[in-house]
Amino acid sequence: MNSPAEMAAALDGAGYLPDDGIATAAFLAVRMGRPLLCEGDPGTGKTALARALAAALGVRLIRLQCHEGIDAAQALYDWDFPRQLLHLRTLEAAAGELDVAATESSLYTSRFLLARPLLRALWEAPCVLLVDEIDRADDEFEAFLLEVLSEYTVSIPEFGTVTAPEPPVVLLTSNRTREVHDALKRRCLYHWLEHPDLPREVAILRRRLPDLDERLGEQVATAVRRMRGMELLKPPGVAESLDWAQALLALGSTELDTELAARTLGAVLKYREDAERVRADGDFRGAP
Repeated sequence: MNSPAEMAAALDGAGYLPDDGIATAAFLAVRMGRPLLCEGDPGTGKTALARALAAALGVRLIRLQCHEGIDAAQALYDWDFPRQLLHLRTLEAAAGELDVAATESSLYTSRFLLARPLLRALWEAPCVLLVDEIDRADDEFEAFLLEVLSEYTVSIPEFGTVTAPEPPVVLLTSNRTREVHDALKRRCLYHWLEHPDLPREVAILRRRLPDLDERLGEQVATAVRRMRGMELLKPPGVAESLDWAQALLALGSTELDTELAARTLGAVLKYREDAERVRADGDFRGAP
């Protein structure tokens, strides 16, 4: 791809409707070989961007889901101890007395190596590596990740050094539950994802749900945008807009009226307090 416009077209072809900022950030990440850190509220399409980017580039998507307490072993590799033990017992049964050095060498080969997402990304590049919700990991893991992304090389003491034949395209996402450290940010390009504007959200709904009437799509998107301004515990994202529109289609609806909206809020709001607040507001449909 030779321009952000070509990247935008490729993402669009993969089912993702980018704005100019997203297309430019994705293009630069690929062209410059730099990780792209995408921050934004939940539901703004960060993970979907990684899927679409992999489809647009025609490569595999490898996802590392971060969580509290994740460590290097969970992200990089582990040894298949049960298979190693079975192999050792087989050697003992077949040969009796074993050559210690040869036996140990046979235990630490790729046959018994369980590659986790980071190691798989190095082995299987070219690919897109999605490091999802990096803000949920701790400082130690973030420092480890920075080291891997600096050289795209890892050293496994019993096995040797693994270097990516070419750097994977790396996309990191953060919901900003905590600040990502400056050292990692300096390594990355950065893009903040906003919720889509009304025309783009309607276009996304109709792209994903071809049977959705334009008027109903506008009503759903407008109502969801109004909810996002109500300081809810969990403001709805595009995924919730899609769920709500799909629920309305399943009910055979062509119009979002007050009664129907109140009955189907469970498709778009996932906290009782949020639903009560929206119902108490009364005029929340936002119908054009």
